[in-house]
Amino acid sequence: MQVPPFSLSRQLSELAPDLNAAVLRVLQSGHYIGGTEVKTFEKSFAAYVGVNHAVGCNSGTDALVLALRALDIGEGDEVITCSFSFFATAEAISAVGATPVFVDVDPNNYLINLSQLEEKITSATKAILPVHLFGCPVDMEQVMDVAKKNGLKVIEDCAQACGAQWRGKSVGSWGDVGCFSFFPTKNLGAAGDGGAITTQDAELARRMRELAVHGMPRRYLHAELGYNSRLDALQAAVLNVKLPKLVGWVKQRQMIANRYTELLKNLPGLGVPEKAHSLKMTHAWNQFVVRVKSCESTVSSLENQLKPFDFDLEKDPAKTNARDRLKNSLHDQGVDTIIYYPIPIHLQPAYAEVEYKAGSLPITEKLCEEVLSLPIFPEITLEQQMHVVNIISEIFT
Repeated sequence: MQVPPFSLSRQLSELAPDLNAAVLRVLQSGHYIGGTEVKTFEKSFAAYVGVNHAVGCNSGTDALVLALRALDIGEGDEVITCSFSFFATAEAISAVGATPVFVDVDPNNYLINLSQLEEKITSATKAILPVHLFGCPVDMEQVMDVAKKNGLKVIEDCAQACGAQWRGKSVGSWGDVGCFSFFPTKNLGAAGDGGAITTQDAELARRMRELAVHGMPRRYLHAELGYNSRLDALQAAVLNVKLPKLVGWVKQRQMIANRYTELLKNLPGLGVPEKAHSLKMTHAWNQFVVRVKSCESTVSSLENQLKPFDFDLEKDPAKTNARDRLKNSLHDQGVDTIIYYPIPIHLQPAYAEVEYKAGSLPITEKLCEEVLSLPIFPEITLEQQMHVVNIISEIFT
C-alpha cells in the first residue's frame, strides 16, 4: 500500500465541477488581475477569520514582508521570533532590513517559548512574530500581554494554521496583522502560490494594499516603493470554491490526528503531540509531527527492530539518527514522510555571517534531529492511516 504525505487527487475529483466552472468563468471574463473574484474572497476570508479587513497577496512570504513594511519595521529594528519554522519567517524580517532575534521553543508543543520573550526585548525591539506552527496556535493572550506591556507590534505567522483558534478567536485576529499562505499543501490551498493579510485596522489594510501594487494609492501615483504582490483572480476563484469546505476539512484533520495520538501515544521512544484540544485552543493539524528520541537506547532498539524489514544499516548515511532510520524504513514500506525542519533557521548558510551559534537554541536544534511528519490530509483513508500506524507500532514494540 502506498501512502503519500499529502494528496489532492480525491479533493480535486470531488470539487472538479465547481473548480472547472470557476476557472472558466475567470478566463471568459478577461479580468485576470483583481476584480470580483478577489473582492469576494477577501470579504469572505475576513469574515472567516473574524476581522474587518483581508488583503490578498502573492504568497505567505509576501504577506509577512508587507506586514512588516506597513508597520514601519526596517533598518536597525529587531523582531523576536523562533528559529523552528520555515525559512520565510526570518527571511521576511531580514528582507525589510530588520534583524530576527530568535527565542527557543517549548519542547512540548514546538512553539515559541513565551517565558523567554521578555528577556530578548531591547530598545531596538519593535515587534513579536509568533508562528502557529503545524496548525497549533500560540497562546495569544500571553503574547498580547507582553506586547502591550512593552509597546510592541504583533505579527502572526499563520501560514500553517488556517482553521486554528485560541480561546474561540481565529489565529490572524489577535495581533496587529495576521499572515496566511495558500500554498497548495496548506489547509486552504490554492492552485499555486497565494497569500492574505488580515487586520482590524483600516489604515494598516490600506497601506498593505497599496504596497502590494507598487505603492499606488491610485493609478500611476506612487506614494512609496512597493511590490508587485497581487492575488491572481484565478487563485481567488479556486479559493472561493474551497473556503466553504475548510471547516469540514479541519474537522477531518482533527479526527485523523486524534486517531494517530491514541494509537501511538504509548510507544516507547516515540513522542506524539501533546493533548491539543481544550477550552483554550483548537489545533488545525496542517502537520502531525512525531518525535523520535535520538538517545543511544532508541538507536540501538531501532537497529534491532528494523532488521526484519531488510533495512540496510551499512548503507544508511545517517545510521546514528533514529529519526532518519524510521523515515527510511517507512519509505521502504510504501509510506512517505517529511522532515519539518532538518536545519533550524539560525544555522542556515544564509545566516552564517550573523552571530547565531550552534548550541544557542538547544531545544530547536534537538527537534531538528528528531521530528518526523506523518501523512495527514482530509482524504486519507482509514486503511492508509492504519498501515502507517501498524508499521510504526511493529517497529517500536
